[in-house]
Amino acid sequence: MRHQKQSQEENLTEMVEFVLLGFCDVPHLQWLLFGLFLAIYVIILLGNGTILLITKVDSTLQTPMYFFLGNFSFLEICYVSLTLPRMLANLGTQRRTISLVACATQMCCVLTLGATECFLLAVMACDRYLAICNPLHYPLIMNHKVCIQLVAGSWLSGVPVQIGQTFWIFSLPFCGSNKINHFFCDIRPLLRLACGETFMNEVMVYGAAVLLVSVPFLLILISYSKIISTVLKLPSATSRTKAFSTCSSHLTVVMLFFGSAIITYLRSNNSHSSGTDKVLSLFYTIVTPMFNPLIYSLRNKDVIRALRRLVCK
Repeated sequence: MRHQKQSQEENLTEMVEFVLLGFCDVPHLQWLLFGLFLAIYVIILLGNGTILLITKVDSTLQTPMYFFLGNFSFLEICYVSLTLPRMLANLGTQRRTISLVACATQMCCVLTLGATECFLLAVMACDRYLAICNPLHYPLIMNHKVCIQLVAGSWLSGVPVQIGQTFWIFSLPFCGSNKINHFFCDIRPLLRLACGETFMNEVMVYGAAVLLVSVPFLLILISYSKIISTVLKLPSATSRTKAFSTCSSHLTVVMLFFGSAIITYLRSNNSHSSGTDKVLSLFYTIVTPMFNPLIYSLRNKDVIRALRRLVCK
């Protein structure tokens, strides 16, 4: 018993880095994946960067809806830059190690920006609700000061919870394997490596997911139920089409992001598998940021006109 405890402590002191396995189970596809993810990263940077630029410089897009959209595009750039560059480095160099401090920092930042995205999508839904259901008071309620406060609140909302959650998880003893079967440091793959009792950590993960994912999602559902109810009462078919078109882009992004996030963090432990987790994580960390500019530009005539003006200049 004493020898086993001593061996465990020795392993604990040596655990100063982890190995991100990523997609090492398909070695023959490493360079194909490198090229694919590099192309996706460039598309994300160019697409979201363009949306961010036109919402700042085009005078016709100086409204609360596009102010939130610009912040959302900036958030997507930050979010994807936390995972894709390291994934590309791992694929290109085959050096998959990450220090314990870097792993903790990455996990905390990914979780915090994920919470920011949840709340910012909820804010955008509430903005559409006020614009459609209360148009007369909308300019007074959604003034510039309120917009800044809502965005700041979205960025800061998840910081205390995720810092606490990261600290608690990395306080656990990691005395077994140091190989994380994922392409970034995420909660569940790390919990699988911890030895000792992790029940309270699992409870905390569910609690944080309910608070930071389910609550914004419920706000979005309530907002859209009110919007749909109001739009269906409009007498003109043209007015109904216009109202729905302003919401369809946002609703598409919501379903992509929240669908994968809810399945990842709120399903039971028995149904978790490393392969499924990696695929679902790709949706909310890479696929959503990639399609965000396409969804908003192809479905929005104001954005298309602003892009044309930018190209002409």
